[in-house]
Amino acid sequence: MFTGIIEEKGKVRRLTRRSAHAYVIEVEAEKVMHDMKLGDSIAINGVCLTVTEIKTKSFLADIMPKTFFATNLAILSAGSNVNLERAMAANGRFGGHFVSGHVDETARILNKKRVENAILFDISIPEGYAHFFLTKGSITVDGISLTLFSVKPDSFQISIIPHTAAETTLSDKSKGDHVNIECDLLVKHIYQMMVKAQSPDSSPLTYEKLSVTGFMQGGL
Repeated sequence: MFTGIIEEKGKVRRLTRRSAHAYVIEVEAEKVMHDMKLGDSIAINGVCLTVTEIKTKSFLADIMPKTFFATNLAILSAGSNVNLERAMAANGRFGGHFVSGHVDETARILNKKRVENAILFDISIPEGYAHFFLTKGSITVDGISLTLFSVKPDSFQISIIPHTAAETTLSDKSKGDHVNIECDLLVKHIYQMMVKAQSPDSSPLTYEKLSVTGFMQGGL
């Protein structure tokens, strides 16, 4: 589990193709290397990968074919900056929102502009995912926990401060670039419950059912 609070920007040292759609990525880093162990989970641009080798100033991870098709990792190259976050420690502060590192889709940046101290990004909503986007809700963009500033039928807008831009790869992004998108985990679970509740062989979704499953607290 991750929080979407990026710890540092790493740099791709190399991306090695192992087969048609499988790669090994090597990333230079400093902060996330502290106490890193083989088998640890690490989010690279929001993609949860497993550390398979540790060097003095870099680590390696495998990219499977499914990950290749679902994310933008395969378009990286030597020298590319990437957002890095270690799995959340049990005693750590939860600064962002629940992030699994399981990317739903990639999306395209439609526009980028600066308004005073804010940098606004308009980003396309992947087909079939519009029901997961709620104004003032949470979204993960390339591993960064962000708030949905506004939502349109086919796009959404995020607003970031210069610090976030400087500390993440969003400073490198321009119109037309693709980013990894992970929708809010809680919204996806509630939506799935509602879909199941509407099936012919299911009982209706009620306040009491939501309360029993832990989504609501207290009674009417």
